[in-house]
Amino acid sequence: MKVTELRTYILENPGPRKFVFVKVMTDEGLYGWGEATLEMKQNTVVAAVRDLEQFVLGEDPTRIDYIWQRMYRHGFWRGGVAILSAISGIEQALWDITGKAYGQPVYKLLGGALRDFVPCYTHCGQPEQALRYMEEGWRAFKGGPRGWTRDGLIPNELQIQRQTASTFEAMRDACGEDVALMCDAHGRPRPGLAIKIGRALEPYNLLFLEEAVPPDNVANLRLVRDAGLSVDLATGERAFTKWGFREMIEGQLVDIIQPDICHDGGIKETLKIGALAETYNIQVAPHNPNGPVGTAASVHVAAVMPNFLILEYAHSSVRDVCQAAGADDCFKARNGRIELPTKPGLGIDLDEDYLREHQTTEVTPYGAAFNPDGSVADI
Repeated sequence: MKVTELRTYILENPGPRKFVFVKVMTDEGLYGWGEATLEMKQNTVVAAVRDLEQFVLGEDPTRIDYIWQRMYRHGFWRGGVAILSAISGIEQALWDITGKAYGQPVYKLLGGALRDFVPCYTHCGQPEQALRYMEEGWRAFKGGPRGWTRDGLIPNELQIQRQTASTFEAMRDACGEDVALMCDAHGRPRPGLAIKIGRALEPYNLLFLEEAVPPDNVANLRLVRDAGLSVDLATGERAFTKWGFREMIEGQLVDIIQPDICHDGGIKETLKIGALAETYNIQVAPHNPNGPVGTAASVHVAAVMPNFLILEYAHSSVRDVCQAAGADDCFKARNGRIELPTKPGLGIDLDEDYLREHQTTEVTPYGAAFNPDGSVADI
């Protein structure tokens, strides 16, 4: 069996996140799907897939590690989120083909399931919405800090602390003590502010504080770590490959890492990152605001990872894309969990005719963020 073609599709979707799907074709009729969604950089990822074709076409698709090594090492220029997103999407598709070739779900080829289902959390920052989700069986929610405004001369950090604490107090009061709550700071605070936010949130017993500081300087995590906060620290959505995670894991700078299977190198690389974390008793909560194929790949990894904690689930995005793509076997979370698939490969298929009809090259920005004096701030 040989790879004959790589196809890419950018699926139109409201907002910045346009879903990027990779389809790998073979001369025996088997094909595989992967996802390489990278918001606002989707056209760059598609170009990267084209550049990587030379390492994939004509190869045996079941030689996944061999192809991965060629894509990563024979390109000379290593790393970078666009290149690694392309590699990740291709690698997932190769696993999908391999599972189909052997008639087994991917997680069985990775050693078999360690758990019966995959627990998930979704995004929610309002008590009213949380209560509606709880009626559907959800028991874990993530929101973000509040209070960033253009008022005054400089950012009002006291306002940020108070409004964030007030938001999570309302969530805790509404949801009760048995619901897991998480705060995602999106890498916006400086270390000092991150510490203040962490202390303000301590009364509400959060599962973790995510991306407390910008991702550019891993050493900043040490400053937050040394403050002795009671809340667990999590990060990693903007780190790639085992090499990108090594410093934060070996330094034990966080309690939970969050690799994204659509960016970090794919299924096997996510498992390697998790194994490195396991040696330091660090848990894994994969970053997954992605579409159905990325979610499917994450479920297979979560099924076999000993130190897996919980999977992110973009409630509306995954649901809408699955329905639009006509994939009635898509990975939908019900009662806050995803059941393990039984079909060969990743266990998901997409309606290619729909994808052809709804392609886009449009780039939609997240929006702009500025400090009160007009200078550029992180989004």
